[in-house]
Amino acid sequence: MGKITGFKEFDRQNFTLAPVKERIKHYNEFTTPLTKAQAQDQAARCMDCGVPFCHSNYGCPIGNLIPQFNDQVYRGKWESAFRTLMSTNNFPEFTGRVCPAICETACVLGMNETAVGVKNIEYEIIEKAYRKGWMKAQVPKRQTGKNVAIIGSGPAGLATANQLNKAGHNITVYEKEQRIGGLVRYGIPNFKLDKKDVVQRRVDLMSQEGVKFITDANIGVDIEIADLQETNDAVIITTGAGAPRDLPIENRDANNIHFAMEFLAQANGRVEGETFKNDILATGKNVVVIGGGDTGSDCVGNSIRQGAKSVTQIELMPKAPDERTEDMPWPTYPRVFKMSTSQAEGCTLDYNILSKSFIKDENNNVTGINCVRIEWEGRGFNEISGSDFVLKADLIMLAMGFLGPLQDDVIKELELETDERSNIKTTGYKTSIKGLFSAGDCRRGQSLVVWAIYEGRECAREVDEYLTNSTTMLNCRDKSLCEM
Repeated sequence: MGKITGFKEFDRQNFTLAPVKERIKHYNEFTTPLTKAQAQDQAARCMDCGVPFCHSNYGCPIGNLIPQFNDQVYRGKWESAFRTLMSTNNFPEFTGRVCPAICETACVLGMNETAVGVKNIEYEIIEKAYRKGWMKAQVPKRQTGKNVAIIGSGPAGLATANQLNKAGHNITVYEKEQRIGGLVRYGIPNFKLDKKDVVQRRVDLMSQEGVKFITDANIGVDIEIADLQETNDAVIITTGAGAPRDLPIENRDANNIHFAMEFLAQANGRVEGETFKNDILATGKNVVVIGGGDTGSDCVGNSIRQGAKSVTQIELMPKAPDERTEDMPWPTYPRVFKMSTSQAEGCTLDYNILSKSFIKDENNNVTGINCVRIEWEGRGFNEISGSDFVLKADLIMLAMGFLGPLQDDVIKELELETDERSNIKTTGYKTSIKGLFSAGDCRRGQSLVVWAIYEGRECAREVDEYLTNSTTMLNCRDKSLCEM
């Protein structure tokens, strides 16, 4: 490793965030990256730990070679660091912005000190690569003549497409929406992940490399998947976990109660110039977000930018502890409390809240929620007597997670077998139908962008082996033969 004493000499330094009063006026990213010298100092903090848990099974799912690229950054070998990073991660420009940095919670230095700022360094590497021109289209040198259709253009579909295209197969990605990107396009807010300058930039590179993208193509609804099976040597389903968890309590039919993704998709679409017949806007309204996770937090940030009168986020579960507890030992990922940047912009957070019923007026518009406080005992809870209260609300977003993939498109058409959680059932990544594969959230359930990339890479390896009867890619714990 580079500077053996670096972790003793340099304190952790994170990106600087724009002041709240400034950043809530726009939908742009609001971080100020590290300087070149600062990034090298941060990379120097990566200690010679012997066993780097950051890219073990406890750390990075895709096995990023973190100590290697940290050492290369510390020594000023930025292009080498870029090559190392791209050997395992198809989209570091995504993960460098929105990954929860599992690698950092598994960092050995993190046992006693603040962990190495891996995520910030990853961001610096890939953005420098774009500026320097190292990140450019790489057209495959050979073609196999095999045709592959991928249904869904989220991170899993894009990773699968990227890997298989590098292997020389002809790839066509079908997307039911107007633009490519799936969750990273329509779910994650623009102020966390810019769509034009980051997502579309990467999609354009893939197009230059030969990947074909077809939008407004809802396979299993507008187009039969049987047509794709007839014209392709393999078909891969990467449609994500699009079925949201509902809250079927009294007066659920009231107006202005929406699933989070309905609101987020519109918010992102407006940034890209889209208009909508039935706008879902928080402007001037008392907004309540039910669900305390990242999706709910994204609703909070957008509501504040739209000029909500008030924003409240409630959660059924208790507030997480501030630090690791005995049942969250290092290097496992700790479920500790972290206030998001959106929550810090002006949101009331409340925990242990059970929504009993919605309240509506004579015009069927929601006006509030009848709530009660609860106390947990083991895996169950009891309502606290006398703790009932009414939470005023003109707009409610349901952000309580996802139950699995939508069941009325490709799953219905092919009568695909699903597991107990309604996900597409596979052996490895193969479905029960020959030549049909699945990867990402529609196969493993709702998860992180980095896990979607892992799924895409691993699925691509199986598909490539199926098409060629040989292995031209290695798994995510090894260097890919398709590295740049």
